[in-house]
Amino acid sequence: MFFSVSVSLLPDSDVRLVNGNSPCEGRVEVRHQGQWGTVCSWGWDITDASVVCRQMFCGDAVAAPPLGHFGAGKGKIWLAAVRCRGSESTLKDCGRGGSGTDYDCGHSEDAGVICSDLLFFFSGLAVRLAGGPHPCSGRLEFHHKGSLYTVCDPDFDLQDAKVVCRQLGCGTPVQVQGAAVFGKGDDLVWKNKVECGGDEQNFGQCVRSSTKETKCTHDTDVGLECFCKLVGDEGGCAGRLEVFHQGSWGTVCGDSWDPNDAQVVCRQLQCGMALRSTSFGPGNGSIWLDEVGCVGNESSLWDCPSAQWGNHDCIHKEDVGVDFSVSLT
Repeated sequence: MFFSVSVSLLPDSDVRLVNGNSPCEGRVEVRHQGQWGTVCSWGWDITDASVVCRQMFCGDAVAAPPLGHFGAGKGKIWLAAVRCRGSESTLKDCGRGGSGTDYDCGHSEDAGVICSDLLFFFSGLAVRLAGGPHPCSGRLEFHHKGSLYTVCDPDFDLQDAKVVCRQLGCGTPVQVQGAAVFGKGDDLVWKNKVECGGDEQNFGQCVRSSTKETKCTHDTDVGLECFCKLVGDEGGCAGRLEVFHQGSWGTVCGDSWDPNDAQVVCRQLQCGMALRSTSFGPGNGSIWLDEVGCVGNESSLWDCPSAQWGNHDCIHKEDVGVDFSVSLT
C-alpha cells in the first residue's frame, strides 16, 4: 500500500520529505531562516539517510538516492557535504561542509532518502531511541496523535523494553535505565503506565493503563540499551549469538567460549539456564567479539573481558551459537 502525497511533514518540522510515493521517502528538505530548502547530494550516503529516517520515525534507511531522484527542488540549497556519524537524533546534529553555493550545487543534485517503515501511519504510534551512541541505545521517545513523548514509568521493565527493541530491529534489551541517563527530552512526558506483555510486534499494541505517575518530569526519562540477539531458531532462546556495534550486527568468535560466557548471555536474555553451546551456521559481516572471558556472575556480556571490538583471528564457521532452557515465545 502506498500513499499519494507530495509532501510528508512529520514530527520534527525542520525536516520534510517531498515527492515520494509514500510518507517515508522523498527529496530531503530542511527549514532554515523560515524558508524550506534542499540538501545537496555531494557526499550524501546511507549513513546520512539513516539519521533522516530515524528523525522522521520511518525506520531504517533503505537507500540514499542522489542527483534529484525525487525531482528538483526550489529555493535555497541549505546543506552540502553532510557528514553524519549515524548516531545523531536529527539532521541538524550532523556536521556539514557548507551550503549548496559553497559547492556549486544545483537542484539537479538534490538528495533523497528511502526509508523502510510506515509504522507511524498504520499504528498511530512510532518509537525511536534518541541521545545514545547509536540507534539501538538511547532515550525512549514515541510519537502519538501529533505529539512527541518521552516515557516516565518507574515500573518500565525489560518486558516492555523487549517490544521496543524488537520493533526497532535491535535484538534484545540489555538494560533499562531511568534518571535521564541519555539526556532529557524536549517535548511532553507520557505519565501513564506502560504495560507490554512482551510478545507485541510494536509498541503501539501495548496496553497503556489509565494509572498515572504524578511526579513525572524529564529528569526521570526512561532509556534503553538493545544489543544482542539470537539468530537461526524461531523459539527465541536458541541461535547464533549476534551483537550490535557501530551501526551493524556481527557475530562472536567461539575461541575461549565456555559455559560461563553462555550463562551470562542466558541471564542477559532472560532465557533460563544455558543448556549447551552449538552451531547455528555461519553469520556474515563483522566478527565483533573474540576471546570472551566471563566469570559467570556478570549482568551482561558487556561486563566481561574480551579482545577489542573487531579484533579477532576467526572465520565465520567459528561463530558462537547457544541453546537455552526457556523459549521467549
